[in-house]
Amino acid sequence: MRESIRLGSIAGIRIGFHYSVLVIVVILVVGLSFGRFPSVHPGLSTWAYIVAGVVSAVLLLVSLLVHELAHALVARRNGIEVSGITLWLLGGVAELRGEPRSAGADLRIAVVGPLASLAVGGIFAIAAVVTSALSGPGLGVETLAYLAGINGILAVFNLVPAAPLDGGRVLRAFLWWRRGDRTSAAVTAARAGRVFGFILIALGFLQFVVGAGFGGLWLVLIGLFLVGAASSEEQQTRVNAALHGIRVGEVMTPDPTVADATSTVQDLIDEVVLAHRFSTYPLVEDGRLAGLVTLNRVRSAPPGERARLRLADIACPPDQVPTAHPDDLLTDLLPRMAGCTDGRAVVLGAGGQVVGVVSPSDISRAMQASDLRGTRPYPPPRGADLTVPHDKHRWTP
Repeated sequence: MRESIRLGSIAGIRIGFHYSVLVIVVILVVGLSFGRFPSVHPGLSTWAYIVAGVVSAVLLLVSLLVHELAHALVARRNGIEVSGITLWLLGGVAELRGEPRSAGADLRIAVVGPLASLAVGGIFAIAAVVTSALSGPGLGVETLAYLAGINGILAVFNLVPAAPLDGGRVLRAFLWWRRGDRTSAAVTAARAGRVFGFILIALGFLQFVVGAGFGGLWLVLIGLFLVGAASSEEQQTRVNAALHGIRVGEVMTPDPTVADATSTVQDLIDEVVLAHRFSTYPLVEDGRLAGLVTLNRVRSAPPGERARLRLADIACPPDQVPTAHPDDLLTDLLPRMAGCTDGRAVVLGAGGQVVGVVSPSDISRAMQASDLRGTRPYPPPRGADLTVPHDKHRWTP
């Protein structure tokens, strides 16, 4: 999930939100301001309910952020790099660059999120009790009580043993510990997630059909999300198992054609795109990566503007280009190969120079070759006994 707006960073972790989060904010504010709060505490002004609704929505987003921060910080303590956190329609996502190296680390990273939600819910509950004791029941107490309850519900729901929920991660960690096979454990947790998703979809349709209200549509939406995410997770697990232990340098296309960031789009088309088969062009400026241009980005440039537009104007900016070093694990790079680069990544040498690119075709080729490794997927020696000659390509106008 890519952020739409970046809010800043906490403890070095990038924080942002997707535009879809505005949908849940509007739904919460309207539902609380014109539904729950007036029915529980009638007689107040409309603006009082709206303010309480807005405060509740904002503090709920803060609660979700605390939940994801807990995941991120514990992941970092267990040796996993965290690129950022994005809040969106159905909660939040902590973007981890890599996978836990042990069942214990997997368990710690998974369980800390629900524990953080329980802690936040407890804080709101204590605040509600104290506020009620000091000023009596009121809209403020109701707001705090709502936040306490919703955080408790989120914690319990997240502990359902079905991936991609945190409970699914806990199940994966337990099965990994018992079986000694992370792939098998992850596949089981993902299938449990699909089953749970279908159950929610069925319950949602049933609730809607019997006239119990539109709340069933939320169950259907959540169920569809769980089914899709669980299926994606199972597929990703199988990919990671096939590519486990493979280094980026083993699958990258070395010495790619690079272009000057100040060159025009038309120059690239005339002198490179139409003359070579490449579809990915890292941009360099003063010897450093300055962005990435793909054929899709070249094609999207207006024909009448191509002679004027510089490559830097249409490129994916360097801070959004996934990068890796040749010795990095390919499975650590895969989760980051999304967004504006069309599934591409750039490989950098020790001095920051561009030494290769990784594309979907490179990944596909590695997947096909994985079936040829037999029962020992990574027998030594690897790579040193095979040399493939190549020509170095660099284009400048």
